[in-house]
Amino acid sequence: MITADAVATGWKLLRPGWIEVSANGTVAALGEGTAPGPGGVDLGAVTVVPGFVDTHVHGGGGASFADGGAEGGPADTATAVRFHRRYGTTTLVASLVSAGPDEMLRGVAELADEARAGLIAGVHLEGPWLAVKRCGAHDPAVLRDPDPEEVARLLKAGGGTVRMVTVAPERDGALAAIERIVDAGAVAAVGHTEATYDQTHAAISAGVTVGTHLFNAMRPIHHREPGPIIALVEDPRVTVELIADGVHVLPPLYRHISDSVGPKRVTLVTDAMAAAGMADGAYRLGPLAVDVRGGVAHVAGSQTIAGGTATMDQLFRFAVTHCGLAGDEALLLAVRQTSINPARALGLPGHGLVVGADADLVALDADLKVARVLHRGRWVT
Repeated sequence: MITADAVATGWKLLRPGWIEVSANGTVAALGEGTAPGPGGVDLGAVTVVPGFVDTHVHGGGGASFADGGAEGGPADTATAVRFHRRYGTTTLVASLVSAGPDEMLRGVAELADEARAGLIAGVHLEGPWLAVKRCGAHDPAVLRDPDPEEVARLLKAGGGTVRMVTVAPERDGALAAIERIVDAGAVAAVGHTEATYDQTHAAISAGVTVGTHLFNAMRPIHHREPGPIIALVEDPRVTVELIADGVHVLPPLYRHISDSVGPKRVTLVTDAMAAAGMADGAYRLGPLAVDVRGGVAHVAGSQTIAGGTATMDQLFRFAVTHCGLAGDEALLLAVRQTSINPARALGLPGHGLVVGADADLVALDADLKVARVLHRGRWVT
């Protein structure tokens, strides 16, 4: 039995609240008021929220996932997962940057094994079918049109573990690739794109349901060509990612999008790379050299942002502070954006604190900093 001054289930706030954890690490029961049974752990003056779900992350704690096979490996994946788990991310989808065909295939196969082992919740292919003009921290030399055979090979190598694929819909063959991705049970996303408004709408009609880090590496809004941003925001079928770290997206824009699309359609992602939690210095993101200065990652020798260095608890605090709501409303919106919405967008099994879900929770102190983390019924050290 776990008790706390406040428990946010994802839909309402229990003051005080209690959670009964089963022997197999799931939520057996929960409620408001005095716990029905004796013993257990009294967390005291904290707010318990569901474990964070990060669906777009490349690494952290000095380690990278198998970015196209260029770096990383099982030990590095474990290091990055452990790092993010300490900051409350109990469910993580590993993202791969663009690489050549053989490297992409090796990276997917490696991470598929780790997904089947339960270390990660799946794989996100951020490329290689992206726009050169909006490449961001992807090597433009390896970006290409989606070849049907390559799409099929990568999805087969994932063996059902590929959760999401980001595509620029203006590339030749993109709409057919989107349909193939969705048919395979994965989520198709629009990102790193120079697409027009109409091209983006065609992609949504083909099955796209996520906008990858809205605004970043996207054709901007123009009053005579609204572009992909408006198309993604106005369609109720689409969930939009925001890297709400105060670097990629500033508070007024975060607040505007949250107000525009409503509480169910924004998911916060870190886009974290190896430098998350580390000192300034030289790092890599796939094949590209990255310099981190003042906690901000840039492709070496440029002003191009190269992923994030924040953790999900920082994004949670950002949301509570800048969403424009107060008190419990702000807290519950942050819970939806960091746990409920990302799980729903990618079809991950039940999240939020509900009976039958994995007992994944984060205890936050008065400053909304992580005090304790429970992952599948076990305390994280």
